[in-house]
Amino acid sequence: MHALTFSRFGGPEVLEWTTLPDPQPAPGVVVVRTRAIGLNFADVYRRQGRYHLAGSPPWIAGYEAAGEIVAIHPQDAGGAFAIGRRVAFADSAFANAELVAVPLDRLIALPDDIDFETAAALLLQGLTAQFLLEDSHAVRAGETLLVHAAGGGVGQLLVQLATAKGANVIALASSEDKRRSALAAGARHALDSGLGWAGRVRAVAPDGVDVVYDSIGRTLGDSLALARTGGTAVFYGMAAGDPDPVDPRVLMDRSLTLVGGDLWNVLTTAQERQQRADRLFEAVHAGQLRVSVAAHIPLREGAQAHALLEGRGSAGKVLLIP
Repeated sequence: MHALTFSRFGGPEVLEWTTLPDPQPAPGVVVVRTRAIGLNFADVYRRQGRYHLAGSPPWIAGYEAAGEIVAIHPQDAGGAFAIGRRVAFADSAFANAELVAVPLDRLIALPDDIDFETAAALLLQGLTAQFLLEDSHAVRAGETLLVHAAGGGVGQLLVQLATAKGANVIALASSEDKRRSALAAGARHALDSGLGWAGRVRAVAPDGVDVVYDSIGRTLGDSLALARTGGTAVFYGMAAGDPDPVDPRVLMDRSLTLVGGDLWNVLTTAQERQQRADRLFEAVHAGQLRVSVAAHIPLREGAQAHALLEGRGSAGKVLLIP
């Protein structure tokens, strides 16, 4: 098989199109032929050397893809999954390849009306948005939310799901195209996230917002300042670097809540994965959720995809196509 690999850390240029042995099924592990692969910032961070990587190079990044099962161990024959079954996964390693060995408990069965590209563009970011709106903070109708990076993959889905719950969304995005995407997703306001962004938010929400969703990191102090007294900040990413330390007195003096958000703390069983994914699929089917794909790029040209994502010029999901 072929895979997109890297043997040293650096920019997109370190990525290589490599021939590797085909993975083999094992008890509890099937082989999936990928048809669409979701590219995420975590893949960029791994390529840059910001995450610990197990094993020896060449490394294969990627955790999210959709395709069909092409090999299964005899011990698992006759179970819920069989050869030819259309599946996806959001948290199984080495996805940037034509063939991937995936544990059975990481597989998500796809309904007939969800195609491979929709699944690969939806699952990781959709499950994240769903978790942020239900587990990190249970959003209620009428609440006002401030969403950073609202034109990105998680941001667009978060805006749509929040709007479907009856929330009012103030979106922050870095370009006119991304702000238009946020408005199309249901945001009431779409503001420039460049210099002076906090003042622009204060102009449309003078009393502060109920909840801030902050995936930028360095902005967390300003996010807390923009939350109303008794409000909440949900911190779930560090796209611009680690936040400055937060003085607990800030939380106490204004009765603020600061919540961390990590999907993997709740996505712990096969049943939980499937149930949460099924609710996303139902939202797509009902027209409540529209999946935006910014680009379809051949897997062998993965360096181009990484450069596009890293440059933050894409509004929506970047897909790699084997």
